[in-house]
Amino acid sequence: MREAVNILVLGASGLIGRCVTDELRQRGFRVTGIARRYAPSQRAGSFDLEIPVLSMGSGALTGLIRDHDIGVVVNCIGVLQDGPGSDVSAVHRDFVARLLRAISDSRRAVRLIHISIPGAGVHDRTAFSRTKREAERLITASGASYAILRPGFVIAPQAYGGGALLRALAALPIKLPAAETATPFQTVSIEDVVTTIAWLASRDISDKAAAAVVWDLMAPQPVTLGAVIGQFRRSLGVAKSRPVELPAPLLDLGAKFGDLASWLGWLPPIRTTALAELRRGVAGDPAPWMATIGIVPKTLAQAVGHRSASIQDKWFARLYLIKALVIGSLVLFWTVSGFIALVISYDAAAALLTSHHFPPALVAPITVGTSLMDMAIGLLIACRRTCAGGLIAGITAALGYMLGATILTPDLWIEPLGALVKTAPAIVLMLVALLTLDGR
Repeated sequence: MREAVNILVLGASGLIGRCVTDELRQRGFRVTGIARRYAPSQRAGSFDLEIPVLSMGSGALTGLIRDHDIGVVVNCIGVLQDGPGSDVSAVHRDFVARLLRAISDSRRAVRLIHISIPGAGVHDRTAFSRTKREAERLITASGASYAILRPGFVIAPQAYGGGALLRALAALPIKLPAAETATPFQTVSIEDVVTTIAWLASRDISDKAAAAVVWDLMAPQPVTLGAVIGQFRRSLGVAKSRPVELPAPLLDLGAKFGDLASWLGWLPPIRTTALAELRRGVAGDPAPWMATIGIVPKTLAQAVGHRSASIQDKWFARLYLIKALVIGSLVLFWTVSGFIALVISYDAAAALLTSHHFPPALVAPITVGTSLMDMAIGLLIACRRTCAGGLIAGITAALGYMLGATILTPDLWIEPLGALVKTAPAIVLMLVALLTLDGR
């Protein structure tokens, strides 16, 4: 057994990284978590550091290892596909190359535990999977003490990414096409992943059982994607409902919309890469892992849990995909309404102000200004980084319209189509979007 060492977790704000960081601390390990940015609820004091680690050179990484007296590095960093600020080659391959140089230059007995993806590489068709496999090859050729872990589909109490998507599919009255539901989809409990990392961290650097290992981490029982969703459906209490099968072309279209959303800063769980990886499936051979550390992996039912879902679980699962619909509808509401008033129905919008005795010199500036403001609010809501500000601006503008109309044109409240009355639900919808904006 190895003396207690300091552990460095890279990517400590992600699903696996956050769970590993928290659970290792609960087990008594000294853990420093590194992430580019944490959600406010994720920060756990001075041991969680916000550092742009992906932009660090090998020399800076060497200093990080030495300064924190690190004996184990757990690399949980990964991105699904290219996008603004994300380059899969830079993240998966180039960063790992710098990290390996840093470990070598530190001249310390450091074990690298690298989180990769299942499979032997013959079905790697996406940039995500190919660059992940390139990182594996760099590690195995480096001469470092390493353990490459290839988890199956990770099931954790927290819902994020693919786990959140499967919960949402289970909660809604829809199901994936038959070809997708039949895909092999072996799972692993996050507790089993943490147990494995804890076992590796406690082994001496010279222990051959923990050196140069590549393990598939997953329950040995073969299951399908449909079975995983079915287990979540039982947990949510909707197993007896009869969902409608989603047409495959609609699923592909949703992935394209997901790609578009990713360029606006969002991280939708369904994108073309995610769909390709889902269709490839998750399969592997956990026997070497099980034999070496003596673990009995949790089954799918044990990982999801036999208890019925709590009300917060149900609300999250039902609202997760609806959230995208809410954001999208608000973007269309503001941009289209502004465009119509500015381009298509400009004369009618201007005539409305004229009929209520607005000074003629102000009619055009007010009509154009409010239309451009509405379109700007829609664009702000569309971008993830500015969405909160756009929603607040939208609520403020809507309240301003209602107040101004009450003072200047109170008769609009009893207008047959109820334009002002319908503004109130729009404000509520923006408030709902604002309160559900957090992604972690």
